[in-house]
Amino acid sequence: MTISEILLEDFDIEIGMTRRILAAVPEDRPDYKPHEKSMPLGKLAVHVATLPDLGVMILTTAGVDAKTAKFPDPNFVSTDKLLTDFDSFAAKARAALSASSDADLQTPWEFRFGDFIFSNETRSCTFRHMFFGHMIHHRAQLGVYLRLNNLPVPGVYGPSADERFKP
Repeated sequence: MTISEILLEDFDIEIGMTRRILAAVPEDRPDYKPHEKSMPLGKLAVHVATLPDLGVMILTTAGVDAKTAKFPDPNFVSTDKLLTDFDSFAAKARAALSASSDADLQTPWEFRFGDFIFSNETRSCTFRHMFFGHMIHHRAQLGVYLRLNNLPVPGVYGPSADERFKP
């Protein structure tokens, strides 16, 4: 198997689980924050929905300076828009990953903010860390936000307390 074929196995699983969480985001609480230092629910959901765009950047550019890069609009509009945007960005990321050769994925990719370099690892490492890990981390935060609002939390790596296992 190629590196991209291995990553695509994980990609399809993680994208599917992330979509389930995004579909559960309520439209009536975009400003909810569990703590004063927390990101508002709507902005966090948009961040998760648009993270596949970072995956595309990792796979198709030499690097990104977050100080000057153009990122998707972080404003929450609706759950339908979250899902439409997520599906679009995820499809682009999947296509870029499918088209990536082992040599492409072993090329260093620099992620910086001005003069500060966050990462300069291979694309495959950066894709796993800065895209997969980042998306999974924030997806889990969304699950906590849902629970704190007494909303059902979709099962991700198995059933949740709201979706009991049914043999």
